[in-house]
Amino acid sequence: MTTFFNGIDRLKYDPDATGLAFRHYDPDERLMGKRMEDHLRFAVAYWHSFAWPGGDPFGGQTLDRPWFGDTMDHARMKADVAFEMFDILNVPFFCWHDADIRPEGDSFAESQRNFEEIVDIFARKMESSRTRLLWGTANMFSHRRFMAGAATNPDPEVFAWSAASVKLCMDATHRLGGQNYVLWGGREGYETLLNTDLRRERQQAGRFLQMVVDYKHKIGFEGAILVEPKPQEPSKHQYDYDVATVYGFLKEFGLEKEVQLNIEQGHAILAGHSFEHELALAASLGILGSIDMNRNDYQSGWDTDQFPNNVPEVALAYYEVLRAGGFTTGGTNFDAKLRRQSLDPVDLIAAHAGAMDVCARGLKAAAAMLEDGSIERMRKERYAGWDRPDARALLESATLQDCHDRVIDSGIDPSPRSGRQEILENIVNRFV
Repeated sequence: MTTFFNGIDRLKYDPDATGLAFRHYDPDERLMGKRMEDHLRFAVAYWHSFAWPGGDPFGGQTLDRPWFGDTMDHARMKADVAFEMFDILNVPFFCWHDADIRPEGDSFAESQRNFEEIVDIFARKMESSRTRLLWGTANMFSHRRFMAGAATNPDPEVFAWSAASVKLCMDATHRLGGQNYVLWGGREGYETLLNTDLRRERQQAGRFLQMVVDYKHKIGFEGAILVEPKPQEPSKHQYDYDVATVYGFLKEFGLEKEVQLNIEQGHAILAGHSFEHELALAASLGILGSIDMNRNDYQSGWDTDQFPNNVPEVALAYYEVLRAGGFTTGGTNFDAKLRRQSLDPVDLIAAHAGAMDVCARGLKAAAAMLEDGSIERMRKERYAGWDRPDARALLESATLQDCHDRVIDSGIDPSPRSGRQEILENIVNRFV
């Protein structure tokens, strides 16, 4: 045991508590026939919680942690603190990047040895912990070797290095019983078109993902392969811009049945969408896998990765998740970081506890809306005309000439009908 969280006990559900506790998140509360914990499937993000130094685009490190450093002793201490926090929060899952759990070595082989030692530590700790691995991933964006991308890099040696890194991380994810494997193309994009071959880089990215899928089947990994969309930052334009863009990419390379998406609230906002839009679109395309839960500052132009605190936003997001049938291998990963001035250990616990409560409130509102059924009844009524045989024929067999003849022969003169948006919004507001 470390002394970092001294004095902080495991959090419990206590709606009347005045100190650290869950006031809304009751893991055993049943909603729509399932425990709340099994709906939400919370995960702690290793990188933001234990590796982020507190910087922003305009200033450097503000956080001072005893495990910050580049030695294996620091990495071991970091693992000890991480599992202590998992126990305090009683979370079912965590997630990691390779570069955030081990120090960088002087060679790939040394980095691999460092990585595998920490994975061994995780495996031992997981024997006595209830916390499982939601997903692992390779950090292929922070080191300077990735400044021009990983899979899309103009240097084939960087492509090979990246593929080797993913192989190691997939092996570790599989060994630790991970339920997904994620690829985030942090620098898979371009800064200027003047030195970029878009077609070549797209083909490289497609081949890379095909290799990942092939390796998944080779090792018998039964989890999902997830791609995480993001439109910009750090690259000027990223190839995995949003759900629609990634789906087009998957279709091009025949991977739409093999790969799902990990969708982040903050990235959706940067792409000019709402979180619920991206979730609903992914669900309609059959590629909704998991979510990174956070929020963006709407007055800032970058990815601020704040903990969620907006219940109506969260409720609409979980409404789409529940409409899609809920998570299978996916879950709710808090890809969120403390503010630069939140320096104390208790801040890290309080941030997660508050976010878990916000998600619980949002989930309960979403479940209540679905069980009430008003929104879905109104949605069904809006499209009821398409259930008539003559209407179905428009999509199944009609030609433009058939449509023309029908309009003329039947004297069709459509009258607009209300979309009832305000009524629907009022229904939502009854629950949130």
